[in-house]
Amino acid sequence: MDKFWNEYPVIKDDLEEVITIMRKNVKCKEKLVENAILELINSGGKLLRPAFLIIAARFGNFNKEELYPLAAVIEMLHMATLVHDDIIDDSTLRRGIETIQAKHGKNYAVYIGDFLFCRCFKILSEHSSLKSINVDSNVMSRICMGEIEQFSSKYNQQVSVNKYLKRISSKTAELFSLSFYSGAVESGCSDKLCRDLSKIGHNIGMAFQIIDDILDYTGDELLVGKSLGNDIKQGIYTLPLIYVLKNENSRLSSILAKNAFCEQDLNDIIKIVKDFGGIEKSRALAERYTKRAFNIINTLPNGESKTILLKVTEDLLVRFY
Repeated sequence: MDKFWNEYPVIKDDLEEVITIMRKNVKCKEKLVENAILELINSGGKLLRPAFLIIAARFGNFNKEELYPLAAVIEMLHMATLVHDDIIDDSTLRRGIETIQAKHGKNYAVYIGDFLFCRCFKILSEHSSLKSINVDSNVMSRICMGEIEQFSSKYNQQVSVNKYLKRISSKTAELFSLSFYSGAVESGCSDKLCRDLSKIGHNIGMAFQIIDDILDYTGDELLVGKSLGNDIKQGIYTLPLIYVLKNENSRLSSILAKNAFCEQDLNDIIKIVKDFGGIEKSRALAERYTKRAFNIINTLPNGESKTILLKVTEDLLVRFY
């Protein structure tokens, strides 16, 4: 598990239980599939989504027998989307290790992602109401639509800031929001508290994705755990680039018109984005979403869960690489 949770022993212990449930539920006769998923589980991800579900649940009546399996589902849903994303993006690294599609091929990766989805709904059928399954299914549909929108807008220099925000709302913020909401609902929180926690998840998710997209231009590859400039190579234009395109930068447009970039092209694109304020403007928007999250967190009932959530949000959204 990522050392991120060492400061929070209660949450870390919860997450160890969640990992145990995940390992148990990915067992199968085909050991290549099982071992590939176990490698992803053991790769040291931050487990943010199950952690947020647990933190939200601790505002209500915490029942670990029901909540740990749901937290496992949230992370396994996320893992399934990562496996499929890596196929589409032809990514070779994920969390600093070789991706499933790079190691075992795209065919196996498709089936492994599908297997994870199936296991998720098996767990849900044993631990959730039909209403909860319906909510989860709708969220997964929106995540898929966000991925489709991203794919259909590849190499499109006309992509707007609003379209980008809708995309990351579907791709990232939806699952963050669902994590908070599921934990709150299942622990019997009031309707208002469930809504507030859901909004916190949305704002954290939006800020988190913008920061992650900034790191594609500014991060340290070893620390980020994936190749820098990878989005640009794939024709995925994120916020820092979109801001500069809005100002009709002719040099940037002419490089992007190639639709295939050598190393020098990537270096030039990154330099232009930095020189023309794309990074600073993106950081400013991430800070706005972060502030919204903190404003709602500060209205939550006082207690250990609120204290942890304030600190985790600060640690997560002020990232230095």
